[in-house]
Amino acid sequence: MDRMNKIIFHIDVNSAYLSWTAIDKLQNGSDIDLRTIPAIIGGDMAKRHGVVLAKSIPAKSYGIITGEPIVNAMRKCPVLHIEQPSHHLYHQRSEELMQLLSNICPDIEQVSVDECYMDYTPVQEHFSSPLDCAKYIRTQVFEQLGFTVNVGISDRKVLAKMASDFKKPNLTHTLFSYEIQEKMWPLPVSSLFMCGRSSVDALRKLEIMTIGDLAQTDVNILTSHLKSHGRLLWEYANGIDNSIVETIQAQAKGIGNSTTLQKDVESREDACHVLLTLAESVARRLRDAGQVAEMISVEIKYNTFKKVSHQTTLPTPTSGSDTIYQTACALLDELWDGTPIRLLGIRSSKLFSDTAPVQLSLFDMPSMTAPKTAALSHTSTKKEAQLEKALDSIRKKYGADAIVRGSLLHSKPDTK
Repeated sequence: MDRMNKIIFHIDVNSAYLSWTAIDKLQNGSDIDLRTIPAIIGGDMAKRHGVVLAKSIPAKSYGIITGEPIVNAMRKCPVLHIEQPSHHLYHQRSEELMQLLSNICPDIEQVSVDECYMDYTPVQEHFSSPLDCAKYIRTQVFEQLGFTVNVGISDRKVLAKMASDFKKPNLTHTLFSYEIQEKMWPLPVSSLFMCGRSSVDALRKLEIMTIGDLAQTDVNILTSHLKSHGRLLWEYANGIDNSIVETIQAQAKGIGNSTTLQKDVESREDACHVLLTLAESVARRLRDAGQVAEMISVEIKYNTFKKVSHQTTLPTPTSGSDTIYQTACALLDELWDGTPIRLLGIRSSKLFSDTAPVQLSLFDMPSMTAPKTAALSHTSTKKEAQLEKALDSIRKKYGADAIVRGSLLHSKPDTK
């Protein structure tokens, strides 16, 4: 899949602070769901100061907007219920959400406590369409965590962000490049991502009222009034955004990937098929980070929700897909008790720079009696690394699907 055909999701929690506070109160015995009454999060109810951080849909019907002073909100709705924010709670809920999403697809970029981008490419073969995947994400978030999200789908990050802000809650919207004139241009400029109040005021003085007006304005006029920000707004209005999903960088503790399966895996063949996909992902991320791993672990979550894991130390650190895959399958054989599998994961740890000196094992050391055979083992490892780097370069240039293992072209177990 090339850059022009790449599909990006933007996942945004609907009224995150209010939803998370409402769930917490319900779990602690409250008989009122804040999401069903005029309610806001922000400030202090007794002192009536601060601003609105989040609002319920009933509160929105009174004209209450995020960011306005609580005093103004109270004037609009005298019976407004106010709750103070709990950032510790929100951090906890955010971690739960990101963990769930990373189990569906590891390539996510968290941009705030309640939103992230996701690259659909790594999981596209497991869903009939992007819309099917988005529906699955929304369902899993609601069923497992109790709140709703909107999912925006596009070929550009900025458009995916815009799409997720369309009608709410718990909906999926698309906004591909070819849809901007129909779906985005009629909207007011205030709806455009990165177009704040001061920019809106400046644009209105130029009689630019809609995103379409902005898109069709001479960019030199915009830069003369708004400097470089004017060009950025013009590019966004025209759907121009070449940024990519910046996935979580490798950390010292390791690089891993796991996937939740749509259907329980019950055979070794299917399990190893999943492990092959995971191994290639982990190996690619290791190479992208310029690292090799000395330890590999496999995690299993059964359909009973029991979790088990097993790890082993490699004789020589690696970033090779084949070595990681073969090791993972061996660990699976040692670990799996035959119970249907709901989740599989591979993690690499004890990471080193791929330029660091590597101590050869006894089996890699040339001997007096068999120098050619022993040297061949180490040479083949180097060749494997060179081959994989060459394949990485091809995939980066022509897309992730430019080169695919033959075994992955055949039917495979559905994953989420």
